[in-house]
Amino acid sequence: MGSSSNDDFSVVVLASDLGVDARPFLANQDREIEDQDNWHDCSQDFSDEDFSDLDVLHFFRFQGSDKSGNRIIRIVGKYFPAPVVSGERLKKYIFHKICSELPEGPFCIVYVHSTVQKEDNSPGVTIMRWIYEELPSEIKDRLQVVYFIHPGLRSRLVFATLGRLFLSGGLYWKIKYVNRLQYLWDDIKKGEVEIPEFVQNHDKVLEHRPLTDYGIEPDPLHLTEVPSAAYSLGRYEERLASREFMS
Repeated sequence: MGSSSNDDFSVVVLASDLGVDARPFLANQDREIEDQDNWHDCSQDFSDEDFSDLDVLHFFRFQGSDKSGNRIIRIVGKYFPAPVVSGERLKKYIFHKICSELPEGPFCIVYVHSTVQKEDNSPGVTIMRWIYEELPSEIKDRLQVVYFIHPGLRSRLVFATLGRLFLSGGLYWKIKYVNRLQYLWDDIKKGEVEIPEFVQNHDKVLEHRPLTDYGIEPDPLHLTEVPSAAYSLGRYEERLASREFMS
């Protein structure tokens, strides 16, 4: 009998039933896993990365604290140009900002969803979950609450149906919907976080047309200023009565 080798080996079966040594493939896979694990180390240096183009957009900023003492990360969805920023670069940027600028202690997120368009401003739930999962566990534990300002009908449905599946680590239970800015001031003192003017204007639209929260768009033609059906019906009855009286 021939001598047997003690070297470990792995075999993959291809479509041609040809057995090949798969160690090179497994080695590449191990390197990919190792690279992913590096994301969990806040000591990773991004000093050679240029994020000035993202900084100037102001979609991700640190501002003040809420009434519970949690440091605020303000995220404005409308300011994020999703079509031109890859998920990989977004992850590097967020990781860099949190690991280099976030002070010790608990923090919260104020996410402004006002007038966000899925095609223009949203990187997608899958990418956001991917970024969140790559954060160090101690940072995820420090996140206390996510204030979700002006959630649309689609956002509510997505989180209601898929939230528990996509949002792990207790994040699902940390989301607090804020339908109007007046409710945000119950948790955050005015002036602690900057609210863009377009958000305030959108809030006024929602205040006067509350059904917009449920997917009904505002009335650009001001059709609500047309006399009501009841008033028109009353005028019609008056004209009909006059004709009967004159006949």
